[in-house]
Amino acid sequence: MALALVASRALLGLEAPPVQVEVHLGNGLPSFSIVGLPEAEVRESRDRVRSALLNSGFTFPASRRIVVNLAPADLPKESGRFDLPIALGLLAAEGSIPMQALLGHEFAGELSLSGALRPVRGALAMAYAISRRDAAHGIAPCFVLPADSAAEAALVAPEAVLGARHLSDVVAYLCKQRDAASLRPAAPASIAAADTPDMSDVRGQAAAKRALEIAAAGSHHALMVGPPGSGKSMLAQRFAGLLPPMQPEEALQSAAVLSLTGRFDVSRWGQRPFRSPHHTASAVALVGGGAGAVLRPGEISLAHQGTLFLDELPEFDRNVLESLREPLETGRIHISRAARQAEFPARFQFIGAMNPCPCGYLGHATRACRCTPEQVARYQGRISGPLLDRIDIQVEVGALAPDELLRMPQGEPSGAIAARVRDAMQRQLARQGCPNAALSGAALDSHCALDDAAAQWLTDALRRLGWSARAAHRTLKVGRTIADLAGQDNIALAHLAEAVQYRRVISG
Repeated sequence: MALALVASRALLGLEAPPVQVEVHLGNGLPSFSIVGLPEAEVRESRDRVRSALLNSGFTFPASRRIVVNLAPADLPKESGRFDLPIALGLLAAEGSIPMQALLGHEFAGELSLSGALRPVRGALAMAYAISRRDAAHGIAPCFVLPADSAAEAALVAPEAVLGARHLSDVVAYLCKQRDAASLRPAAPASIAAADTPDMSDVRGQAAAKRALEIAAAGSHHALMVGPPGSGKSMLAQRFAGLLPPMQPEEALQSAAVLSLTGRFDVSRWGQRPFRSPHHTASAVALVGGGAGAVLRPGEISLAHQGTLFLDELPEFDRNVLESLREPLETGRIHISRAARQAEFPARFQFIGAMNPCPCGYLGHATRACRCTPEQVARYQGRISGPLLDRIDIQVEVGALAPDELLRMPQGEPSGAIAARVRDAMQRQLARQGCPNAALSGAALDSHCALDDAAAQWLTDALRRLGWSARAAHRTLKVGRTIADLAGQDNIALAHLAEAVQYRRVISG
């Protein structure tokens, strides 16, 4: 009778709870069972592990009773990440690997039938969770992964990650036939500048460009309203080029979420994500969740530290749009199911685009609108007042005549706008430690203080327009950003007047 213990990790949201893989070889009728709440792909590892061991030149204890326990028993286990620790547990229980060699290591990897290691989903998320735990407890295990997964996990802790391409490579390392340096992944790449379309491609639309500059400078949400072909999508696709470069911690958070879905590309390390789901997307696709025990991040979390662009906004289902209200306010989404809960970050910048009416030509300079007032009100009413309250900036994107468009020179390049945005963001971080959009409570009162004339003007404007307290606070934040772009310490009446103009396109 022999027992081997191998450390591994499961995935639960952005958390990576530890899993102890216990492999027991006993006497009795030959069998191979896996317990500990395994999903179907984990149960199927029995056949993968058997073939991988035999094809790698190792013996498989076919005449023994094999029991693999994945502890804790109440935590669901999914994917093929436990193939490697199960195979190593069998070899250690047989005596082919010293038990002591497994100490201080954690393993994850899917095995092919030949013994080659395939990448696993969530490697960077696991490494990120381990690094945060290490910072709190001072523990630094060595994480052994497939080579492709190690390349992304090394972005978090390059000195604590080893990458192998075959089961035999891991066994040779544990038996001290190979050193750790031969398995260490290449040094992670530095954060590269984003390769995005340039704002100079968009001719005209000075008001919309100004609104997006303010949105980028203060991390404000924005909605563009205009007829078809006016350039709303072009502007949104170039918005990422205006944002400040990602800080290393922001890049790690974004990459960790993308890693959970297997969509993280190391070559795009440090570039802000841009997500643009189709208007037929469901609420689960947007906020996350899914069937089964494993909860996956949705589009709002995949856009973490980047941009979520919803084109044709009124065409989205009403329930889908209403699900945005909480994450727009808090920057997080908590998903609860009967047996499992998970929390994902969702600190994104929302950019929406919509037509002013069903036909799209309300207020068009050359084409007549054929919609009735009731149809226009019903169409715009698909965007609820509470949702509009959470969107700081609304701007009208007017249509330009073709001859007028051709005569216009190229616009200002993204680099020049991004430089002003970067300076304004640095002022905010130096003053209050966060973007203006995140101000609340006492910090809002302190950093958005008004003189008597500006305060009286804003009070009168709020009374006439019938805005909520949330709308008033968001107007103050936008005014603060406009002042930062102008390099001024105080919010002037002109800054407030411009901020008010960005909340009057549609009424909800």
